[in-house]
Formats: sequence, structure tokens, C-alpha cells
Amino acid sequence: MADKKAVALPRKTYEKELLRLQTELVKLQEWVRTTGTRLVVIFEGRDAAGKGGTIKRVSEHLNPRVARIAALPTPTERERSQWYFQRYVEHLPAAGEIVLFDRSWYNRAGVEHVMGFCTKEEHQLFLRQCPIFERMLVEAGVLLRKYWFSVSDTEQQERFRRRLEDPLRRWKLSPMDLESITHWEAYSRAKDEMLVHTDISEAPWYVVESDDKRRARLNMIAHLLSSVPYHEVPPPVLELPERPLSTGYQRSPRDLQTYVPDHAASL
Repeated sequence: MADKKAVALPRKTYEKELLRLQTELVKLQEWVRTTGTRLVVIFEGRDAAGKGGTIKRVSEHLNPRVARIAALPTPTERERSQWYFQRYVEHLPAAGEIVLFDRSWYNRAGVEHVMGFCTKEEHQLFLRQCPIFERMLVEAGVLLRKYWFSVSDTEQQERFRRRLEDPLRRWKLSPMDLESITHWEAYSRAKDEMLVHTDISEAPWYVVESDDKRRARLNMIAHLLSSVPYHEVPPPVLELPERPLSTGYQRSPRDLQTYVPDHAASL
């Protein structure tokens, strides 16, 4: 059952610290880009645990050419016939890139295992191979960070209810999400077994308490920043040039172009 709920972090405090951390994330991004570092950040956890919102805040001010989100769809028939990790490998970063995995190869340890989308043999093979795979990534120089977002059953239920009632967030709720309610203990056992096998010294798991989304976002970002030995890279010196004098260009008549109606004027 859920522990005593922490006092919600005040919005002003949250927004001020979030902006400071996002400024540091931009510095981290420039360090990654200029040093050729490869950074992988894995976001895992139960449905409605706050992964998506945190990823949004992490990536909000970053250059999408440097930092991209990998949220893979259901595998195709061809992908199902491949080595399990194969389709994830092609999404790994090249030098100077950051990849944020919105769920990852750990699907096999969670939803695939609990819902019967893989065999027991495939699940056990994953648990044996995953630490080897991750050690290979780390030995190759990839910075790998893994975060598990932990949410209580009561808070998850409330978030599902809000999604169901909110037309802007209704798309986040799927039949599979609702099934997770009736499989709560099965997911708990699967998570425990996953941690036993894959919480390795080269790539440990970090648990983020996420009943308070604001705290969870700040805590996760602050930890990520503290775990990477980045430093501020001086930006190039840029000067805004003077606009040259007109050479006689005349803008074409407005009635020759189709403009978007001024909807704002009707407000």
C-alpha cells in the first residue's frame, strides 16, 4: 500500500528550480556535443508513473538534433524474428548525441512477461543477456543511466481517473494501461526480479519516488546532472551584423497570398 503522501512541492519553488536545472541540461548537452560523448537515459516504471512528463521537461529546451526521444512502437513481424536487442541498437546515440528511451528493452522484463507476450524461456534469456548487453555498452564508452519511476497503487488509480475524464490526456490511457490495475502484484514481482538481475554496478538502477510529479522531475534531473562529469563549454563569440541598406526590394501585394485567418482577433 502507499506510504504517507509527501507534502506537494509549491509550484513557484518547482518552476524556479526546474528552470535552473534545465539551464544546466543545456550545458550538459553542449558538453556532450563538443566532447563526442554518447549518453543514454532509460525511463521505466509503471503506467502513469510520470515518465512522459519528466522526459518532456528534460528535452524541453534541448536541441532535437543532439537530444532525441526513442519511443518504439509494437515490434513488426520482422523485428520479432530478430535478436531481441537488435531493434534498440539502431536507436543508440552516435558521438555527441543523447537518447532518452521512453521505455526500452526492459519491456521484456515487464509488460511482455506479465501479459504473456513472450515465453518464459525468452524472459529468462533476457534476464541473462541484459547485463551482458549493458556492460558491452558501458565498456564501449556509452554513459548509461537507468531510472525506475515508482508510483503507489492509489496514486496510479487517481491518475488513470483524471486521464479518463480529461479529453486532452485521454489518448494516454489504453486498455493495456487499465489491465495493469488488475496485474499490480504481477508487475511488482516482475520488477523485483528484473532489479535482482539487472541492477549491476556498471549500470545501476535509480528509483524515483513519483507520487509527487514535481518532486520526481526535479529529483531525477538533479541526479542525472550530478552523475555526469560535464562542465560548461564556452559558447562561440557571435556578433549581430548590421542590417544592410535596402537595394530597392518591394514586397509583393498581400492580396496575391493566402493568409491564415486572424482567429486571435475574435477572442
